Amino acid sequence: MAAASVIDKLGVPAHLQADAPPEARGLRRDAVRLLVSHVDTDSIVHGLFHDLPQWLSPGDLVVVNTSGTLNAAVAARTRDGRRFEVHFSTQVPGNFWVVEVRQPGPVASLPYHDAQAGSVLELEGNGLVTLLAPYPANGSVNASSRLWLAALQLPEPVVTYLERFGRPIRYSYVARSWPSTMYQTVFATEPGSAEMPSAGRPFTPALIERLVAEGIQIAPLLLHTGVASVEDHEPPFEEYFRVPRETADRVNTARASGHRVIAVGTTVVRALESVADERGITHPGKGWTDLVITATRPLRAVNAMITGFHEPRATHLAMVRQVLAAAGSQDPSSHLDRAYDDAARQGYLWHEFGDSHLIIGR
Repeated sequence: MAAASVIDKLGVPAHLQADAPPEARGLRRDAVRLLVSHVDTDSIVHGLFHDLPQWLSPGDLVVVNTSGTLNAAVAARTRDGRRFEVHFSTQVPGNFWVVEVRQPGPVASLPYHDAQAGSVLELEGNGLVTLLAPYPANGSVNASSRLWLAALQLPEPVVTYLERFGRPIRYSYVARSWPSTMYQTVFATEPGSAEMPSAGRPFTPALIERLVAEGIQIAPLLLHTGVASVEDHEPPFEEYFRVPRETADRVNTARASGHRVIAVGTTVVRALESVADERGITHPGKGWTDLVITATRPLRAVNAMITGFHEPRATHLAMVRQVLAAAGSQDPSSHLDRAYDDAARQGYLWHEFGDSHLIIGR
């Protein structure tokens, strides 16, 4: 049975799940493995992330997410003493937050679907969370839900509070807790993501210097990621993004001159495609996006991508197929199956501390 078939039927096996940062495995950040999907030749090549410059060309544009990762997990309990954990996902207009309520597990917290509207959870440092309604609204405040619209009562601003009392979100495939520095990318300038925009994690200052020295441009944007909760596989909900004018202009210039626009992560794809019009022109903009890239919505701005390896039921796989198509693949599904089969057989690692996948065409 092919490795990809095993993953598809059983999920990602334990030996392919990165259970610790590469630094804990004796590696630099940019020494994780890099699988290259070279669409021009329909080939799959293996290297290390610090090999990245050899696959790019002067004039190419690498677009990165500058969102920093919050200490978004906070211990909580009900007034009758039951223990929970609250994951701060997304701030929404009106100073409300979307949160996820989770229950203690043997390694990390686990999904909890029996929370009720009106419930009050006590947080460390005299904080309170009141669950208002299921999120997104589905017609009944009494419905079962993973995510909740919540009102917060905290002794200080949310980011400051989380710095003091929170810790990074961790799922059960990560064997132990790691400090928040392990969950930040070198590009992080503005805290706001519940989970790390992990495609940017392998970049180092030295690698960035090499890219720039070889004429490869780097442009920033911002998208604050909400909780993914890999146990479930819903489409992503609304997330706040901001694309500066200079970045939009660089994207348009790169495309007009025949160069690649390489999105570092699914977050960058969502942000850029949210401000790209039907003519393929990218505009500056900010706001909330619920865009999901599928076969019915082809890419308009992005034609290359750096990403991790995704779970078999993850909605991001549809986006990866569309990047392959935008890069020129004639059969994106077949190529992606071969790439994932090869990655599994070669022992590539999944999840935020894992290895990387570069998709490029001409």
